[in-house]
Amino acid sequence: MSSPQRQKRPTLADVSTATGVSQATVSKALNGRGDVSPETRERILGAAAQLGYRPTTGPARDDSRQSVVVVFDVPASPYILGVFQGVLAASTESGVDLVTRLAPDRAARTQRPVANEWIADQQAAGVAGVIGLTLSAPGELISAAAEANVPFVIVDPVDAQHRPVVSIGSSNWAGARAAAEDLIGLGHRRIAWIGGPETSDAARDRLYGYQAAMDAAGLSVDPSLIRSGQFTVESGMQQAREVLGSTQPPTAIMAASDEIAVGVLAAAHELHIQVPEQLSVTGFDDTPQATWTTPPLTTVHQHLEGLGRMAVETILSMAAGRSPASRHIELATSLIRRESTGPAPASQS
Repeated sequence: MSSPQRQKRPTLADVSTATGVSQATVSKALNGRGDVSPETRERILGAAAQLGYRPTTGPARDDSRQSVVVVFDVPASPYILGVFQGVLAASTESGVDLVTRLAPDRAARTQRPVANEWIADQQAAGVAGVIGLTLSAPGELISAAAEANVPFVIVDPVDAQHRPVVSIGSSNWAGARAAAEDLIGLGHRRIAWIGGPETSDAARDRLYGYQAAMDAAGLSVDPSLIRSGQFTVESGMQQAREVLGSTQPPTAIMAASDEIAVGVLAAAHELHIQVPEQLSVTGFDDTPQATWTTPPLTTVHQHLEGLGRMAVETILSMAAGRSPASRHIELATSLIRRESTGPAPASQS
């Protein structure tokens, strides 16, 4: 009696045949690329699931070692690099392999089939968990990970406020309040705020800290001096030009990140406004660039490497079956005074 024939593992070509599209298009859809129409992507993912297709490419892994995936949108900012350094250090010390991934593009990751497929790929690779670094629109990825029992931790969540996610951040509210109180103590009364994305937990908490300090000092907040944008130099420049060009410009600007603050300093230089004699500027993060600016930037220090280390420790603990003591973990912040802040101009204080 002949032995039963072993069933052939579905291939990329089988999915291509089933859907009537090229193998290149199938590969793009399965990897979350944005240049595939939603209808085609849905058809490809459905066929892959029906056929039981699993990717076969990639290096063989050692099942005796754990691995952690760290995923981000764009790894270019000093903030991301600072947190990533902590992730890398903690992974190395723990004997854990670190795998870096770019997330599926924003439009694709909000589609549940794409999120399921992406998480399934990580699970098939045997990862202990996923760390998202300020990952935008992570909701479907978080839900897919929860259903697959894959631990997922977010550092400084963006538009994930209503999701049951374990998150790690700094004491953003307290840090911003301390910076605002310092400016108030220097005699500033008209203090502008240039924040980050309104969907960012960190940006929102920093705004609330600034407002709390103003309220406690009995100072009204001019709505025209409250701005939001992105955590970028360009956003800081654009918003600073507008508030500094108003009929009643501020004597101080608080920026929600060092990158925004760098843009504020550039705008002040462009407008021939002296810092700190005519304008005080504060940042938030204490990235290396805070000491490179002219003048060096007063900022709120957060332990970026510590955030990365805590993320790895939390993921490994969850992978071992232990529940975190809190769904949100905060590390302390502190104000670092440098030369970009000073007393308010006597005629404007």
